Amino acid sequence: MTSRRVAVTGLGILSPVGNDKDTFFANLMAGKSGIKKLETDFVDQLDCKIAAYINDFDPLAHFVKNKAATMDRVTQFAVVATEQAIKDAGLDLASENLERFGVYLGTGMGGAASIEEGYVRLYKEQAKRLKPFTVLMAMNNAASAQVALDFGLTGPDLTFCTACSSSSVAIGEAVRQIRHGYVDVMLAGGSEALLTFGTIKAWEALRTLADEDEQNPSASCKPFSENRTGLVLGEGAAMVVLEDMDRAIARGAKIYAEMIGYGSSNDSAHITQPSVEGQSRAMKAALADAKLNPNDIGYINAHGTGTLLNDATETAAIKHVLGSHASHIPVSSTKSMHGHLMGAAGAVEITATLMALVKKELPPTINLKEPDPACDLDYVPNQKRILKELNHVMSNSFAFGGTSGVIIMSKV
Repeated sequence: MTSRRVAVTGLGILSPVGNDKDTFFANLMAGKSGIKKLETDFVDQLDCKIAAYINDFDPLAHFVKNKAATMDRVTQFAVVATEQAIKDAGLDLASENLERFGVYLGTGMGGAASIEEGYVRLYKEQAKRLKPFTVLMAMNNAASAQVALDFGLTGPDLTFCTACSSSSVAIGEAVRQIRHGYVDVMLAGGSEALLTFGTIKAWEALRTLADEDEQNPSASCKPFSENRTGLVLGEGAAMVVLEDMDRAIARGAKIYAEMIGYGSSNDSAHITQPSVEGQSRAMKAALADAKLNPNDIGYINAHGTGTLLNDATETAAIKHVLGSHASHIPVSSTKSMHGHLMGAAGAVEITATLMALVKKELPPTINLKEPDPACDLDYVPNQKRILKELNHVMSNSFAFGGTSGVIIMSKV
């Protein structure tokens, strides 16, 4: 089977810490948190009153009113991030063979806002009918379908829903589409907009959300810290343009990095509790796919949720896979700043990891003031780090349900 190299040529992002790639990365490097108190009409009914949300997104700045009204927030995010990525890649879609151009997108909750709005109308307002587009706004593949429609893509269009690893899996599988010659270009990433009353209450019931920091709500997510209390829900989207390397070089594209390794596995142990063995399998598979040794990795963007079990498990898995080299590799969790974007988390963190590789600058794990003895790696605590050399980087995504997605990228 054909095996081609895969280049990253475009990035697009909407996040709680910035709505373009440069602002996003600058704020990460500055240790700026996007976590804040919710300002909604239902906040008084919540136990957890914090989230990492985007408060400066105006749909009407991107879509005409009638179109915006037929798109869930998750779809609006995806389309805008895609538009950024295409522009960043310098692609002229009018001259592309769109039959060999596809989109793979990950989401955990899909059109959560549209589903909730429907329930409110039915059960609270006692409405007799729902909006005609309710099904089309709420379905999980609405975002990827709208991307394909808006940009005329007629290659493969698939939505991946594997909880917190959804967009990492989407990107990894998109890499394979190009690598094995099925397509020439892929848009890949994820989108999530789940900060609704019902969704937050469901997460409260699961008892994995962080306690609000009494002194500073923006510091509520504390990955790898002994005083961590849980994750903070977030929203946003990130999309990357993946392209056959030879094609990208031939058209003179700006190339951020090469996608060289992808590993996915399932814990098959417990639906919410991660396992060292499961996470290790995915990292080992990514290293094998990349044809790298553990000591080739220069930085890991961790899944790093801030929950007691995940952070200790991920630490143990990294040590299991990387052996003695684990203590020499910088590892950071950008969720400490942008929160946990669930289905979009992997794509957002892959974007951060790509920017780190290009700039040779590592984003910190902020709020790490009380080290946990069970989490004893180099987590780039509280301050960014500048490196002289950085060649290969890894991004980890692990999920409820047990599906892992690990991506390895290399400089070009």
